[in-house]
Amino acid sequence: MDSGRAEAKQSKKQRSPMNPIQIFLLNVLIVTAAVWLLFGFVFGIRSAPNGDMSPNIKAGDLLLYYRLEKSCQAQDVVVLRKNGTVYVGRVVAVGGDTVEITDDETLVINGNTMTETNIYTRTPRYEGFAEYPLTAAPDSYFVLADNRAGCEDSRYYGTVQKSEVLGKVITVIRRNHL
Repeated sequence: MDSGRAEAKQSKKQRSPMNPIQIFLLNVLIVTAAVWLLFGFVFGIRSAPNGDMSPNIKAGDLLLYYRLEKSCQAQDVVVLRKNGTVYVGRVVAVGGDTVEITDDETLVINGNTMTETNIYTRTPRYEGFAEYPLTAAPDSYFVLADNRAGCEDSRYYGTVQKSEVLGKVITVIRRNHL
């Protein structure tokens, strides 16, 4: 008789209170919550709004950015929100750095002329916006677009506060032939 009870207990242990459809739905719910948490708080994804970063990042390219690291250094590409508009730009100066854009359209940081191998255009000065030389305040950045002529960047809207940085771009997914 004891073996009959043991078999009944064993069969009760093996049966799950949920059927396979419920288990599947629970797994989908867990995966959905994990993706929502990852892309809601840790990572962000956004398409490049325009050609300001061309040819390195083209309009429509998908940008995956890391939200948790807001401390940037020179040459980091960041996604930022300034005056209610989202921009993508390259950090060229950090807090304490002095920025000068000369009359011959040359970028000078802390007295050193910048040689940027991935920038193919000159850096014109925008009249009536920023006064040069400009020293970035602590926890702020001077951000420029890669396509320097006619783009809205720190020459237009001033330095970017650390709190305005949405995240650092970690990868670019090209969308030119999708």
